[in-house]
Amino acid sequence: MNLKDIHNVFFIGIGGIGMSALARYFKYIDKNVAGYDKTMTPITDELVNYGISVHFEDEINQIPESCKQKENTLVIYTPAVPSTHAQLQFFRNNGFEIKKRSEVLGIITRDTFCFAVAGTHGKTTTSCILAHLLKETNTPLTAFLGGISEDFNSNFVLEGTEYSVVEADEFDRSFLQLSPDVACITSMDADHLDIYGTNEELQQSFKDFVQKIKPNGMLFVRNGLPLKGVTYGIEDGSDYCIENILIEHGTYIFDLITPTEVLKRVRFNKPGRHNLLNGLAAFGMAVQAGSPPHRLAKALGTFKGVQRRFSYQIKDSDFAFIDDYAHHPTEITAVYEAIKEMHPNEEITAVFQPHLFSRTKDFADDFAKSLSKFDVILLLEIYPAREEPIKGITSAWLLDKIDNPKKKLVSRSNLIDEIKNCKTGVLVTMGAGDIGLEIPKIKKELAYAS
Repeated sequence: MNLKDIHNVFFIGIGGIGMSALARYFKYIDKNVAGYDKTMTPITDELVNYGISVHFEDEINQIPESCKQKENTLVIYTPAVPSTHAQLQFFRNNGFEIKKRSEVLGIITRDTFCFAVAGTHGKTTTSCILAHLLKETNTPLTAFLGGISEDFNSNFVLEGTEYSVVEADEFDRSFLQLSPDVACITSMDADHLDIYGTNEELQQSFKDFVQKIKPNGMLFVRNGLPLKGVTYGIEDGSDYCIENILIEHGTYIFDLITPTEVLKRVRFNKPGRHNLLNGLAAFGMAVQAGSPPHRLAKALGTFKGVQRRFSYQIKDSDFAFIDDYAHHPTEITAVYEAIKEMHPNEEITAVFQPHLFSRTKDFADDFAKSLSKFDVILLLEIYPAREEPIKGITSAWLLDKIDNPKKKLVSRSNLIDEIKNCKTGVLVTMGAGDIGLEIPKIKKELAYAS
């Protein structure tokens, strides 16, 4: 497929975080862009403001006439869209060029020096840090991010085309469409078992991804993973290693050990050892673009963060409200440990919205163990996303497994009232569903109440 021959690009699922970044890219290179999504969100609002036509009804007559021209239209869809989708069926039945988002990313980045970040946790933050580091060292890059970077206020960065930064998503084996020059694997915990069936199959997919790295390329792996590559870790003798950690006013200060030098008193502002690892991985990758290590180390200290990744919504002397995308037991535990490190003496109330019936079923005991650590747990109903309900798999069922007397099943309609009744020092909201839409309301009410 030659993108130069494409005039129209139609997205099915245009409001997704990864899809919307691609939509922005095609709009930027002067293609006619339009698309469908199920619901109106702040992301779809921004796309409309960017000049992209977006509709919310799955009807053939909603497709712009320009996008019904088969010879110069590309259709991009997300795997989350069901095969019964009317518009998707229309394009398939009429022989249009149809590709998954991952295939198009592979095509766009093939002729660039491609950085790809893979892993079941940490992809988005690591990618955003990497894009920030490269930008701060004047590296010409295009970045497709899986979250809204607070440094760019966007999930899409276009500062040149020589280098590219992408998230290598393991869902649906999407990352096997990429051919990176430098890749990173942050974690390989069991997830997406609705796709893979077994953890062994998931592990194999990461090994298959490693084979996609270009012949003279490089792989970074978190120390301890069963893969060979340049290792990174904290106080464990890795090739890239963080040592002598101090915390001053919520900021990490540490020594950064590289294969060739030691950088003293490097600063990083995002809480959590998992975020330190993300920053270290991004640093090691950025070095491969030829950026001076001392400038990269300085840029680590100016990274602002990613929306919904340990994002402080309120931070006063006696109260903190934190929002995080955590939707896997390992991620929930990492958030808990980060809060305890930064707010060691405070009681913590956790609000959690489970994401997917299948994930809740597969990891119920692990979810219960992770959530039980918090002082108070408010549990929302399961967000179904692309799934139909599974009999017996409910939030009430999960709640029964949580070993903590201060737990409660709540609805979105009374969530704010329940939060107001919890007089704790730290409130954290977690989940990958539509809980993110509640954050501005919660923040406004808590600020008003104070």
